[in-house]
Amino acid sequence: MTKPPEALLRRLFDRAVAVADPMQSLAAHLPPRPAGRVVVVGAGKASARMAEAVEAQWGPCEGLVITRYGYGRPCAGIEIALAAHPVPDEAGVEATARMLDLLEGLGQEDFVLALISGGASSLLIAPAGNITLAEKQAINEALLASGAPIGRMNAVRKHLSRVKGGGLAAAAYPARMLALMISDVPGDDPAVIGSGPTVGEPSAPDAARAILEEHGIKMPASAQAVLAGPRYALEPDDPRLARTENIVFAAPSHSLAAAAAMAEAEGLDVQILGDDIEGEAREVALNHARLAIEAHCALASGDRPILILSGGELTVTRRGDGVGGPNAEYALALAIALKGAPGIYAIACDTDGVDGAAEVAGAIIGPDTLQAAQQAGVCPEKALAQNDAHRFFAAVGGQVITGPTLTNVNDFRAILIRPGA
Repeated sequence: MTKPPEALLRRLFDRAVAVADPMQSLAAHLPPRPAGRVVVVGAGKASARMAEAVEAQWGPCEGLVITRYGYGRPCAGIEIALAAHPVPDEAGVEATARMLDLLEGLGQEDFVLALISGGASSLLIAPAGNITLAEKQAINEALLASGAPIGRMNAVRKHLSRVKGGGLAAAAYPARMLALMISDVPGDDPAVIGSGPTVGEPSAPDAARAILEEHGIKMPASAQAVLAGPRYALEPDDPRLARTENIVFAAPSHSLAAAAAMAEAEGLDVQILGDDIEGEAREVALNHARLAIEAHCALASGDRPILILSGGELTVTRRGDGVGGPNAEYALALAIALKGAPGIYAIACDTDGVDGAAEVAGAIIGPDTLQAAQQAGVCPEKALAQNDAHRFFAAVGGQVITGPTLTNVNDFRAILIRPGA
């Protein structure tokens, strides 16, 4: 291995992102354009790029997809609506209403293509019952700060929505629907991706209430009424889902495999811990630091470097008022645990280019990260205590900034361990 470690880690991340680009991966899963009326709908941080890929194959289409501000793409027929993420806004509410209007009145001979990717949970927004947007925003912000795993957060979102948990498919019934999905969730469960707008939900509203209570999240009276009344999320066997097919065509495992192949071609021995790792970012970092140190101690001079890859979705329980995200917090906690150990470098980034709510993908660390912090006058332990990892890495020069990647297969983490240092 002759390339600088940091440059190699960045190339591996870029490869993981490129493999998940819908322009490269969607066409193989798109059927010939059906006869009759075709309507394209969708939501997520990759949805505009997915729509662009569809029109590259099918030509101009009728439809509407909702993506994050800054993630729009040029389409000839499909309208690209922009809204807020990770906390929903009025633009998302308005665009979702127009999408539901577009689906109203479709018949059995019509065809709907749904394009779903991570981020749809906040972009596709139609609060149930009398829940206001402000109340939905408050619940969403509390969930994001709670440290709850994505599956539990999305279970709550489904039961408080008219469009999640199969609601989008129900709106299109009796038309035939194909949902093409990019997974950003551990396990690649279509019911969890974007809170499952085309998939039924087996849990009852009581489960959502229990999750909110467990994490100490207060419910407004409107949400309590929704969870106490008739369910909004569809049962998995609801007949309105019978004409919907769900296909996950891009997933974290594909990106990790592509990065592993590139690393092996560079002469590295690769270990993949899994593509579905969950947990508190700083705690996972401690475990990975131990693995890295053990691997370094076992290496002899002349051995091939080791690359440890992992994916999934880590969480942060907000304790401070800093600017951070799970990937940057993982990288910061990893640097602290490694204590400047020689020969160990790492990258942790979100493949959508946004770690938390900041326009930063993540961070790169190396043996000199803590020394750079000392020179910059920033304290890593204080930054970690304040959940201020993004400001920390801005000070030490370790930020990874990509801009919109137009895809989303969740976290990408790689630890490079070199012998002889």
